[in-house]
Amino acid sequence: MKKKIVAIMTAMVMVAATLVGCGQAAAPAADAAPAAEAVTEGAAEEAAPAEAGAVYKVGICNYVDDASLNQIVDNIEAQLKAIGDEKGVTFEIAYDNCNADANVLSQIVANFIADEVDLMVGVATPVAMTMQAATEENKIPVIFAAVSDPVGAGVVETMDAPGANITGTSDALDTNAIMNLILAEKPDIAKVGLLYDVGQDSSTAAIAAAKDFLSAKGIEVIEHTGTNVSEIDLAVDAMIADGVEAIFTPSDNTVMTAELSIYEKLANAGIRHYAGADSFALNGAFCGYGVDYANLGVETANMVAEILVNGADPATTAVKTFDNGTATVNTDICDILGVSFDDISATFAPFCTKVESIQTAEAFEE
Repeated sequence: MKKKIVAIMTAMVMVAATLVGCGQAAAPAADAAPAAEAVTEGAAEEAAPAEAGAVYKVGICNYVDDASLNQIVDNIEAQLKAIGDEKGVTFEIAYDNCNADANVLSQIVANFIADEVDLMVGVATPVAMTMQAATEENKIPVIFAAVSDPVGAGVVETMDAPGANITGTSDALDTNAIMNLILAEKPDIAKVGLLYDVGQDSSTAAIAAAKDFLSAKGIEVIEHTGTNVSEIDLAVDAMIADGVEAIFTPSDNTVMTAELSIYEKLANAGIRHYAGADSFALNGAFCGYGVDYANLGVETANMVAEILVNGADPATTAVKTFDNGTATVNTDICDILGVSFDDISATFAPFCTKVESIQTAEAFEE
């Protein structure tokens, strides 16, 4: 995938243009103080904050159409509009969605480069990886959003010092915390299913952690995977037949896309579906635990502004992580299961920063 999209001479011109228009000074994370004086390697002079009236072209690519990722994009766009109004600058946003198609994704990124965007935003790990490969020479800044394991995926060297032209926000999941919720609700549970897409990098570390946790407790693990909605639907049928008592899914975009197709059969079978984001609960899972994706979108936009407006350097701008302390419980599913939300909330409370309720819907309200 590491195809050299732009010739070296073109890349040099684009880097120069980026430095003149945007600046490349080192800075802390999104909501910190103004950028420090260090500049990226090869820069001839110190970067400076942008002047009022500046216009920045930002290319945003979403990986797939689902509640979590759409919520991120909506909040990125809204926050960039707010920052632009405050700072007197304009963010011209070009948005596209590759719908999990690698060929379409590569073309979208190539189009962003041809259009000479000042910065790219990649929503989800596959998009971040493609943008990283495509900007190795031209050094267009890249901000990723919702990359669960940035170091493991190879998009940054370390979380504190990414090391190149890419940084962003991570939705890293505290898997053990979700396992504790499962045990708190059913202490004698004997069989837990793991439902995920084996091709999703965001699932790898969380599934490994879940296996370790459950095995240490002597709980049987049943794994089923799928790469699209139809396969996930079949995997759920197999899990019901296998007699699992609860199912865990990390922040897996394939299962997220399928949630509206599977939640009713799981609830009717009495199976609690625990997942790594509140958007799963919005689409019918019993419980979503993890990052507030609206806030993640806002902070991603703040990082975009730090790079473009304040001249921060992606190489030294730490990846931003978030507290995973909110459990979101679907009250419609509680009704089907015959359990009280108040009772569930009281059970989960010792293991969460807060417990919130939600009802099934296709998308978050504006």
